[in-house]
Amino acid sequence: MDNCCYGRPFDDQTQIKVRLEATAKMYIQSLVRFKSLVLYSSFMLSHEIDKCPVKETKDYISQFVKEFSSFHVSEGKNSEVALLADEIMKTGVKYKDAIHLACSMIAGCDYMITTDKRVLKYKTDRIKIVNPIEFVKIWEESHD
Repeated sequence: MDNCCYGRPFDDQTQIKVRLEATAKMYIQSLVRFKSLVLYSSFMLSHEIDKCPVKETKDYISQFVKEFSSFHVSEGKNSEVALLADEIMKTGVKYKDAIHLACSMIAGCDYMITTDKRVLKYKTDRIKIVNPIEFVKIWEESHD
């Protein structure tokens, strides 16, 4: 998950799509808590969390990621990440989003979960990019 996904429960919940994505994101976090899913994090996620202006939001997200992330793509992988991110940016994806995607691909993640419309438009055969609602549908269908 990227930072915009983690922050979804803190967005304006009067919009139905935001509320549904927030609910789906919280469900995904429960799957992580109960070890049904493996969570990856990266140096870019850590950097974005550190920049969060609201202390309570920052603390909540940071605590969850620190406690439940099984793997972390560190800046030690920066040259490999940068090479792949450059390739991704050629398609119009912005720098930080390209870093998130590159880290996810290098970590071997099956999914990148985001609420960012620009990231959702990026297509590759290396990783499935979905919003939280789509991920929950996929998860539920595969575990019926």
